[in-house]
Amino acid sequence: QVQLVESGGGLVQAGGSLRLSCVASGSIRSINAMGWYRQAPGKQRELVAIFISGGNTNYAGPVKDRFTISRDNTKNTLYLQMNSLKPEDTAVYYCYGTIRSMDGSLRYYWGQGTQVTVSS
Repeated sequence: QVQLVESGGGLVQAGGSLRLSCVASGSIRSINAMGWYRQAPGKQRELVAIFISGGNTNYAGPVKDRFTISRDNTKNTLYLQMNSLKPEDTAVYYCYGTIRSMDGSLRYYWGQGTQVTVSS
């Protein structure tokens, strides 16, 4: 069993910053990929940033110079530092992971989401 739990969302003024956290827990053998997606009202869920194999990172174009993804492997925790926030960043942010459990199964998981609202 694997669970992802996000935290750190909230209301912030344009130009401000937030840091999101995601803790992966359960019977984890390895994490193949872990990242952040977001979904604004009426829009499709989109990739924000992700760690892939080898520790490489990918960022969506609109956030690449403002957001930073990081991780603490000892705590199975993922972070998203969001700076220079804009109203268009308003969305529910979801933690994503592709994780191999101790029983050998490889599955993808989603957190429940955390709301980020940026006021203009």
